[in-house]
Amino acid sequence: MAGVDRLRDQLTARVRGFRGARSLGVDAAPGRTARARGFRDLRPSVRGPHRRGRTARVRAFCNARSRRSAGAGACAFLLALTLAGCGDPPPLANAATSSEALAAAVLEALAAADHARLAALALDGQEFRDVVWPHLPASRPERGVPVSYAWADLRQKSSNALRRLVARQGGRRFTLLAVDHDGETTDYGTFRVHRETRLRVRDETGQEIDVHFYGSTLVRGDEYK
Repeated sequence: MAGVDRLRDQLTARVRGFRGARSLGVDAAPGRTARARGFRDLRPSVRGPHRRGRTARVRAFCNARSRRSAGAGACAFLLALTLAGCGDPPPLANAATSSEALAAAVLEALAAADHARLAALALDGQEFRDVVWPHLPASRPERGVPVSYAWADLRQKSSNALRRLVARQGGRRFTLLAVDHDGETTDYGTFRVHRETRLRVRDETGQEIDVHFYGSTLVRGDEYK
């Protein structure tokens, strides 16, 4: 019984001490309270980075979607511009605006005996491939004629004719009076070809003569070559 009494006395003392401590504002269980406070203090630091990371990911996702939307809009705009320009072929280099303007340019370059200027007034290889060749019968697949072969043949013939023209008429001055065509005109849809171009000119002696300084004239819209 004495042991029981001592145990009872010890419990009573502890209870009284606990009550006294609380009445004085002293924490009777500092370890447990500290652990609880520590847990509460830790919760913001543990959840904070997680929330901030999730927020950052959400913002990054939203920004990425915005960038993708902007990029898609820019691509759509560029595509629209590209499609809008598909129907506009590139202009012909050094093209004249009329048959008379082309003939005058030829006579001026011929008076200067300028071989390069005369050659620039004719179609170049790229123009032949893009503008003329697709409409010629020789371009059909069953013919088996490469465009490179056709252009090489045409270029050689044109170069020879131009060299003979400069050798015979280079340095002479002619005044243009009129332009006509003795050959047929063929309409290829996107362009026309007037064959056997004839120039009515006045030479240095004042005599009016007809000359054939170049063969065909290609007309596409308001471009003449």
